[in-house]
Amino acid sequence: MMALFAGTASAATPQAPKVDPAKGATLYADGDPARGLPSCLSCHGAAGNSTIVANPKLAGQPEGYLYKQLVDFTKPDRAQPIMTTYAKMLTDEEKKNISAYLAAQSQKPGAAKNRESIELGKKIYRGGLAEKAVPACASCHGPAGAGNPSKYPRIGGQHQDYTIAQLGAFKGHGRKNSVEMTTIAQRMTDDEIKAVADYVAGLK
Repeated sequence: MMALFAGTASAATPQAPKVDPAKGATLYADGDPARGLPSCLSCHGAAGNSTIVANPKLAGQPEGYLYKQLVDFTKPDRAQPIMTTYAKMLTDEEKKNISAYLAAQSQKPGAAKNRESIELGKKIYRGGLAEKAVPACASCHGPAGAGNPSKYPRIGGQHQDYTIAQLGAFKGHGRKNSVEMTTIAQRMTDDEIKAVADYVAGLK
């Protein structure tokens, strides 16, 4: 009787590769010269702590959020000449490995620089701008700017220049991968954007 059923069982479903932060660390640090993929740290710094103010700190970002951004860079809603090129070279497994590695790193703190705008930035971050229907940034990004896995990034300690550039991109439709942020940024003046970007840089 057993012979009658031989071969009828369906093959086991292949398991997805296990996320491997160690492989992510190696790819982040060394790149893959054979594919023309450069080291990520050349732009984003050792362990994701960028020292170039135009490039974001990636250390400590939520793993799911980092992975989503790497996927989004391969699509029209977040096309960016450099990152789109390299994101398209990464396999899905590699995107997950790099994201897991960076999420486990500790971010080096930043600092607010503009004393004149600190109160405005604090007001917007903690309480929003009710008259413009701008919600408190803390309602999504958390009181210390730590973010929320997959949907909202860590913005506490981020470079002012980078945050200003991203809010400007949302406002000008250059970045289209968040309907919420596009709506919010369009309701803010350039001075309000600069104030909140400076304030969040000092959050820890």
